[in-house]
Amino acid sequence: MIRLLISAAIRLLANAIGLFVAALVLPDMTIDGVSFVVAVVIFTVIEVILDPLITKVAVEKAPALRGGVALITTLVGLIVTTWISSGLQINGLSTWLAATVIVWIAAVIAGLILPIFMVKKVADDRTAK
Repeated sequence: MIRLLISAAIRLLANAIGLFVAALVLPDMTIDGVSFVVAVVIFTVIEVILDPLITKVAVEKAPALRGGVALITTLVGLIVTTWISSGLQINGLSTWLAATVIVWIAAVIAGLILPIFMVKKVADDRTAK
């Protein structure tokens, strides 16, 4: 149960970083400060739900899409989040494509780096006791 909570926290933080970086880099992508947390939660829930579904469809119907499942999931997550949340706005096809790639890359990098810091902090806390 603890691992599941840690995994969820890391995914939320990674997605928050991904959305924040994309909003910083792309002038046609905006996120309201107030609804940023709501957008991150919606985006993460959509990704968690859709990832296994899109993976299953890709494996059964189009095995060549297997490698792009994370990008497809990120794009669909962004689309649904913009529909549900009024705080996230993305304008223009090129911005949609760039936002998908930037959010995905930033979230992957954050997802790799965050556990290292969390494990280091836990290890430091244990040795301090």
